[in-house]
Amino acid sequence: MSRFEACVIACAEAFRGDGEILASPMGPVPAVAAKLARRTFEPGLMLSDGVASLVDDDGAIEGWMPYRRVFDVVWWGRRHVMMGATQIDRFGNQNISCLGDFHRPKVQLLGARGAPGNTVHHVTSYWVPRHSTRVFVPAVDMVSGVGYDKDHGPFHEIRVVVTNLGVFDFDTPDHRMAIRSLHPGVSVDEVVQSTGFELHIPSNLPTTRAATETEQALIHEVLDPHGRAAATVA
Repeated sequence: MSRFEACVIACAEAFRGDGEILASPMGPVPAVAAKLARRTFEPGLMLSDGVASLVDDDGAIEGWMPYRRVFDVVWWGRRHVMMGATQIDRFGNQNISCLGDFHRPKVQLLGARGAPGNTVHHVTSYWVPRHSTRVFVPAVDMVSGVGYDKDHGPFHEIRVVVTNLGVFDFDTPDHRMAIRSLHPGVSVDEVVQSTGFELHIPSNLPTTRAATETEQALIHEVLDPHGRAAATVA
């Protein structure tokens, strides 16, 4: 199994059990993963074109959902978004706003965008294509997405963080980040050296599950036939 396939499978597995909710994958790999989940084990997922339509995994229009209706879904926890993260810390706080002091930042980024509302109102996962100490930091420079050490509402859940090295979650007593699985060929030492804080490391670490032959065919022949998503994985 290639590293790309492992990342797609891990992102797809994040949507397992979601049922009939709105999946909002941001980026090429999460988009392929959400479509794969819908085509295989999670057929009830709703996918949006990001404008005003619900679409199937081929992009054909299935329904109408203008932007104002998205908030009805968001406020009641009926959405799972997979976002990016410029920085993320041990409790799942995420930053996509700026680097450095907020009042005099070294780098201005996207701004908080929908991250505060996403993390408070519904399930959020993160996709990080290049796992490094620049992303996995002891404390984020600004909290855009809310982590487990902050006040949050009843729908708050940071489900997983998927990177090019493995899958991480917060299923620990104090909600500190833990390794859930490693992608094939990745060592614990490689992950530790690429992370700027101490991770919880289970004694028996599984390998991210392999794609089936059917899933491999769907990924490469249907969902990413030109390799555009694959090119984004380090």
